[in-house]
Amino acid sequence: MRAMVFGKMERQILLGVPVLFAAGAALHFLYGLSGAAFVIGLFAPVNESVWEHLKLVLWPATLWWAAGYLVGGRRRAVDAPAWFAAALGALLTMLCAIPLLFYFYTGAFGVEALGADIALFFAAVALGQCVGLRIYHRGSNVSWVVPVLAQIALLVLFVLLTLSPPDLPLFCDPVTGVRGIFQS
Repeated sequence: MRAMVFGKMERQILLGVPVLFAAGAALHFLYGLSGAAFVIGLFAPVNESVWEHLKLVLWPATLWWAAGYLVGGRRRAVDAPAWFAAALGALLTMLCAIPLLFYFYTGAFGVEALGADIALFFAAVALGQCVGLRIYHRGSNVSWVVPVLAQIALLVLFVLLTLSPPDLPLFCDPVTGVRGIFQS
């Protein structure tokens, strides 16, 4: 097994763990602090549903990886296909880990604790960034356009499902029973 060599871009990916954690934590309160501003609700959680809490990684991770490429990647001639595949892999890992781990520990163990939710969020971010690092390090044979379009599709999907969420537990606030921005 060969060791990974960490250059500037790899270190930037790992630096994303505390930055994304802090950004997600701040984003959690933004909708309430904005006075329930409609535009802010498209980017920040509008209720306590699991779906809305996925925005805590969706927007910060998307911006982190895009800014990483625009600021550092273009100057250092970073492999765009690998970078954007890594960005998508990191984001999908975070988006899958949060509901899977949440429903696992609440359903299997009956745990409902803020500390557990915060630890889960940190673990999902760390896992996502590590997956992104691994994908970046291995490279990609897919055009950079494919992961960028997939990420744009995810962003649009989140906006649409904030405006008109289905009647499923994933989208329902467990405290108030409301779904989406218009019921909040």
